[in-house]
Amino acid sequence: MTATPGDRPGALVLVGGHESAAGRDLPPLPGRDGLAGVPTRVAGAGRALARALAAALAETPPDRPVVVLPMTLGRDPRLVSDAARTVRWAAREEPAGRLALAPPFGTPDHLVGWLRAACRRLGGDEAVLIAAASADPFDDAELYRVAALVRANGAQRLVEVGLRSATGGLEDGLDRCRRLGADRVVVTPAAFGAPADVAQPLLSPAAIEAIVAARVATACHRLAAHGDDGLADGLAADHVHGFAHTHEGEHAGGHAHPHGHAHPHGHAHPHTHAHDHAHAVAG
Repeated sequence: MTATPGDRPGALVLVGGHESAAGRDLPPLPGRDGLAGVPTRVAGAGRALARALAAALAETPPDRPVVVLPMTLGRDPRLVSDAARTVRWAAREEPAGRLALAPPFGTPDHLVGWLRAACRRLGGDEAVLIAAASADPFDDAELYRVAALVRANGAQRLVEVGLRSATGGLEDGLDRCRRLGADRVVVTPAAFGAPADVAQPLLSPAAIEAIVAARVATACHRLAAHGDDGLADGLAADHVHGFAHTHEGEHAGGHAHPHGHAHPHGHAHPHTHAHDHAHAVAG
């Protein structure tokens, strides 16, 4: 049987990564903005997402799609591609249209805009420390790029980055701001949630819910109108994230990436695949 979705899903699964502590920092969705009555689950990537999908599929009428939404603010493209692989794995025995991957919650451009809006709510005298959990070198480097774009044409003289790690908080970033002459430092999260040391959440729960509803509506429309389950875009989400790729080895027969991805069941793969063309990884 082929699912024939309308503008509402049968179930929604939000998948979280390092920007939301694997989904733990996502606020509850009260069910406004078109999501009223839609059963919603939150899961991390890999095994947790596979389990959430199995449960959602078992509880959802067969003519309604289950929509998966990668909850990245724009700094975790690997979450999108990992979620796409898990959805593809879960869909292998399901009818067409039963599962769909929504566009990610945010992009780097969205994150720049949200952070600029947060800065505009402040005076021009404060330094801004953009805080997030440390991830991998590429996601962390993206945060520095985002901070530079937030600072450009902004009112704040100082916009710095503070990375939280397993062994430390934001002390280095706060110290750097003070050494650069800041009398007052306002900590603004580039993440979901609001730790005690931040001025306020980046986005309110109502704003998050409205954005979620918009992404879900897009996924349902694409599925219903075009038969597009979103997987092709999702699988390519991290294709240019990481070391630079070239096409110099077109006939070499391999495609190597510098990092691994989570299997739907949580096993690490070195992510070296055979393709019709080759990519040489420049390190």
